Amino acid sequence: MPVSDHQLIDAWKQVLTLSKLEPGQTVTVLTSAATHPQTLSCALLACQQMGAIANRLDLPPVNAEKALSRDSLAYLGTTPLTGNRAAIAALKASDLVLDLMTLLFSPEQHEILAGGTRILLAVEPPEVLVRMVPTAADRKRVKAAAARLGAAREMHVTSAAGTDLRCRIGEFPAISEYGFVDEPGRWDHWPSGFALTWPDEGGASGRIVIDRGDILLPQKSYVSEAIVLTVENGYATHIEGGLDAELLSDYMASFGDPEAYAISHIGWGLQPRAHWSTLGLYDREATIGMDARAYEGNFLFSLGPNNEAGGQRTTACHIDIPLRKCTVRLDGDEKVKDGKVLDNEEHADAR
Repeated sequence: MPVSDHQLIDAWKQVLTLSKLEPGQTVTVLTSAATHPQTLSCALLACQQMGAIANRLDLPPVNAEKALSRDSLAYLGTTPLTGNRAAIAALKASDLVLDLMTLLFSPEQHEILAGGTRILLAVEPPEVLVRMVPTAADRKRVKAAAARLGAAREMHVTSAAGTDLRCRIGEFPAISEYGFVDEPGRWDHWPSGFALTWPDEGGASGRIVIDRGDILLPQKSYVSEAIVLTVENGYATHIEGGLDAELLSDYMASFGDPEAYAISHIGWGLQPRAHWSTLGLYDREATIGMDARAYEGNFLFSLGPNNEAGGQRTTACHIDIPLRKCTVRLDGDEKVKDGKVLDNEEHADAR
């Protein structure tokens, strides 16, 4: 259902307040060809109403000749900032960057963040943004989960469908995504709501069963028959199953990169306002699927790079796969049981 400008401006102001935007600070809104016009206009108005100095930086799209999809996360090659020192300088000079373009997995983003600039990504449709406006309670819950991740040394994931994956962890930091940027040099994504980390290099092994009803992203499709991944020394070495497995294999092979098969980030969803079923209500090009990534109780794992966490692995291929009905244990302690997060009483205020 369409969202009024009034409602979206109010949502922006809530997020900007949580992100500690103050009068006189400089905000640069980063846009490109696929930026939603209502999201852009309401972001600019909200920034100005809060007394900020608002700029827009519009950059041309790239990678069209290489990507197999229009999804902004489907091909992580060069970005519109690659080699663009003038644009980088403008963003580094900003207190806050509102990324309505999708700048991810790039050295340019790291450079901008290293200078203390805050970056908030927001590319979902306006009605999704409004439904999942982040809260201070979201932050509390996600930070608590990330603290548990950061203290653990093994994640063990199982499911009735047959998943049995063990990951050594601790080499890379635990990350909390709660939807706003309240610290210098912080990146986040509105909407979100999950805690994640990366396995130690070569530290993932076992079996992952992507069961019927689980979701592949950026394909934005529900799996109709099980896909079985064999994981050895940090890489998916076999992809088995029926048509869905063949489609996934063909897509990944198109990148011609063995690093595409590495197990990337691992964690679980903590956003009660996100829903597993929502993806089926949208055209594939209308959303990047944040409901699927963030819905409460999923086990979200990915294939591809780890350079966002400080690792050396880069690849243009990045696939996010949220699984239902998994049990996630940290050092033997259950944090998610059969798809139910076990902190609900402790963090009931997040609901």
